[in-house]
Amino acid sequence: MDNSNLLVGLDIGTTSVKAVVADAGKVIGAVTTPNTGMRHGKIVDIDQTANAISRALKEIAEKTNANIYRVVTGIPVGMLQLETATGLTNVGENGQEVGNADVKRVLQAAVKSAVKDGREPISFLPSRFMIDGKTDVDDPRKMIAHSLAVQGILLTAPSGALHNIKKAIERAGYSNNFFVPTPLAIASVALDEGERTFGSIILDLGGGITTATVIHEGQIKYANIDLEGGSDITNDISVVLSTSKKDAEQIKLDYGFALPSLASENDKFAVKSVGADGQKMVDEVYLSEIINARLVQTITRIGKGLAKHEALKLPGGIIITGGSSLLQGIDNLVANGLNVKARIYQPDQMGMRTPIYTAAYGIVNYAYKMSDIDYLVASAIYGNNILGELEEAEQENVKISKRPAPTSETEPKEAYNRHKMPRSEKASEDKEENNTKNNSKGIKNFFKKFFD
Repeated sequence: MDNSNLLVGLDIGTTSVKAVVADAGKVIGAVTTPNTGMRHGKIVDIDQTANAISRALKEIAEKTNANIYRVVTGIPVGMLQLETATGLTNVGENGQEVGNADVKRVLQAAVKSAVKDGREPISFLPSRFMIDGKTDVDDPRKMIAHSLAVQGILLTAPSGALHNIKKAIERAGYSNNFFVPTPLAIASVALDEGERTFGSIILDLGGGITTATVIHEGQIKYANIDLEGGSDITNDISVVLSTSKKDAEQIKLDYGFALPSLASENDKFAVKSVGADGQKMVDEVYLSEIINARLVQTITRIGKGLAKHEALKLPGGIIITGGSSLLQGIDNLVANGLNVKARIYQPDQMGMRTPIYTAAYGIVNYAYKMSDIDYLVASAIYGNNILGELEEAEQENVKISKRPAPTSETEPKEAYNRHKMPRSEKASEDKEENNTKNNSKGIKNFFKKFFD
């Protein structure tokens, strides 16, 4: 199919990898594959993680009949660190119109001023631009200025952890366009505008970790991470019932409740226990007590951090998502345990009406709705060649089309890596200066076509 408007969102989780493909903002496919290469949110085996990524993307490519070469990947809140950043650049001694090159230059200055050793920039969220130190604007382009300043929040991730993610994607045979903060991606779909503005908590019940992220005024204000998740519940069931982890996971999904009060002692199921003759019968209440014990511990620990930062007083309450939110009664457990209103979110798109896809769906939605300034931020962080290719296309008045699929398994997919496009950094910078006025209208449309 024509890939000109495709976005591919990748959510690399502890127990599974999720991929969502959207065409012009509409989801056309979603898949999930098991991942055994991570533990508690961190990669412990690059090859196994790469295999999981490869399986997910090949499956989604077949499912959507699309050629996929690049993805947009989410970075979990546990890796993120927030820094206040400012940047300043000269525009023209006698004053001249601000263009894309000026904006990108001041963004690069802000990123450089705040990034710390051992960390790499993920995203920059401008709070305001200043024209000549006195005029506060959201978008300074086409305005006359002598100088341009920017203030905002820089999000960074550990260099080592980020390297492992990049390497896993590369070994899977794909290229990563840029990273997006997973909490903001989730907030873009799970929260309404009022909840993002006045304050809410995203409780992501993942397979390896549980995270609570406070979103206020559209930004991340606080995060609390607990190194227990759905896999720990599965392990508890496996140990107590003396059954395999595979069977324990299926039992949890089929018969588990977050609240024992919702279960029935009369409803029983068969369990194949290790070392036992035949199968034994277990009732739903007993199973739910095992599940509830772990959940209560985790939510109590998460709640202490939220209470300390007065986050539980926010009007938006708690929005629950992630795989473990499939357990019936989890919303009541959270609401009663933390004395706050709570609701469960899951995507309503066909083919992915389950909370396990919330992050991946949020990633494609977040990327699709990025503004021109957001794309300039991505260009400033991830490379000049992005705008360079745009300028080249506009100058030659040609349409940037999808790249052909590799003709054989031996042809390297790295050939489509944007870092190897045949264009020098200096040439890109020179053309940016000469074509500033021509770029602003075309950036967003171009990037919608940039993803194969």
